[in-house]
Amino acid sequence: MTERTNLPWRKSSYSSPDKDSCLEVQDHHPTSVPVRDSKVPGGPSLLIPAAGWASFVDAVKRGALSP
Repeated sequence: MTERTNLPWRKSSYSSPDKDSCLEVQDHHPTSVPVRDSKVPGGPSLLIPAAGWASFVDAVKRGALSP
């Protein structure tokens, strides 16, 4: 599956407000989540399985990945 170019990208709420660490995702994909670096919008995106993305987001919210 590839990202759908007609769907908007949204900036992650955990991205840096200074635009130096910006992650964007596309919503509304049933089986995967396209992720890209917002500083390189024409560059590649990474497709992460939806279940893995959900686990990652949950771990971030719980602070389980903090240094």
